Amino acid sequence: MYPLSTRYEQNDPDFGQLCDLIMAEMRRLQVPGVAVGLHCDGREHLAGFGVTSVENPLPVTADTLFQIGSTTKTVTGTIIMRLVESGLIDLDKPVRAYLPELRLSDKTAEESVTTRHLLTHMAGWAGDFFRETGNGDDCLARYVAELDTLPQLVPVGTLWAYNNSGFSLAGRLIEVVTGKAYEDVVQEMILDPLGMTNSYFFAADVISRSFVVGHRNDAEQGVVVERPWAIARSAYSAGGLCSSARDQLRYARFHMGDGTANGERVLSAGTMAEMQRPHFQANLGRQMGLSWLLKDYGETRAVMHGGATNGQLSAFLMIPSRDFAITILTNADEGVILHDTVVSWALDHYLGLKDAEITHIDLPAGKLSEYVGTYDAQLAGLELSMQDDQLIVHMTPHGGFPDVSSPPGPPPPPTRLGFFGPDLAITLDEPLINIKIEFLRGDDGRVEWLRTSRLHRKIA
Repeated sequence: MYPLSTRYEQNDPDFGQLCDLIMAEMRRLQVPGVAVGLHCDGREHLAGFGVTSVENPLPVTADTLFQIGSTTKTVTGTIIMRLVESGLIDLDKPVRAYLPELRLSDKTAEESVTTRHLLTHMAGWAGDFFRETGNGDDCLARYVAELDTLPQLVPVGTLWAYNNSGFSLAGRLIEVVTGKAYEDVVQEMILDPLGMTNSYFFAADVISRSFVVGHRNDAEQGVVVERPWAIARSAYSAGGLCSSARDQLRYARFHMGDGTANGERVLSAGTMAEMQRPHFQANLGRQMGLSWLLKDYGETRAVMHGGATNGQLSAFLMIPSRDFAITILTNADEGVILHDTVVSWALDHYLGLKDAEITHIDLPAGKLSEYVGTYDAQLAGLELSMQDDQLIVHMTPHGGFPDVSSPPGPPPPPTRLGFFGPDLAITLDEPLINIKIEFLRGDDGRVEWLRTSRLHRKIA
């Protein structure tokens, strides 16, 4: 096992316990590198563990760059709100008012989808579309020209389903109304004002600094490097920022504040609150703000996001009412399990906040048979079958990331599925453990969709 290089305040027992937990989970899950940032009671805590790469190992620090993936969506959302305040965008005006060239497969959606729908994952079309359209400044325009190939799953504004392509479209909208490349707008409107001096999009900027590569745990080879490292520029506004734990805490402090940064007004306090209030119901009891996911622990609201690229993952959660934030960056697919464990521990230990305990319920075989079948989405198919009166989930990756032509990776081992409520289930076995699932029924009462964060249509 590669060494775990720890860098944190040795005299802070609470943060020391959190770091011990991280190192234990790294060993158990074989995650090569982790960076963590925690803000609590006005104090900042930072640490780095392990190595950047198993092939070319360098120590991970709080300033090591990770791809933060979809946490970037909140950066795009923040820029949109700056443009709303300046009068350049109306959240409820159809996107075609700004992009008359927009073409979608569903003409009603084409005419009616708004920027608010984009920022809240309510556009309704199949959104896991990743296309390499080159590194030129026209990459987003070329990407948007292909959106009419995506099927409309549900009508606009009717059902929440995670939509990456909606945020690429939002990135193109930013370019059109500002007349500048998306990355330049991010630099001017977010990174510079917030003092995020160690956050970048382009590999040419990242490569001269400390950065990680992604990994996965191969059954035969052990921990191996994931390739390719870069994602398409057309996906930058949906998930392309590379950042450090230290810079992510700067971002958290801004979004827990009143809209000022370094003494300058970036957003009004009212707009900051608007981003963090519920606009639509999301999945599994969560709600959707403007680019932020919201989850309530009783009377206490968590504002959060996360991201995953090719073997690199980020977790980002704030409790603004308690002046608390945590970010965890990992460089292995198994980091998602580490994130869940460590964030849950931190919320309980520092704030006394816990998820409601899940109570499993037994369903008769006849009831379970309603869920048996094949459910399909863009990136993966799920087959649910019965085995000894237990539902088993088999996942079949389809490929399609980081490019639509990317081949599928190896399928993970199957997992048992347990129920904890009507049409509510949870996976029970690693590496797919603790994934919560909703089954959505049609007007005839039959199961029509399986929803994780994506909609999987029942096809058999």
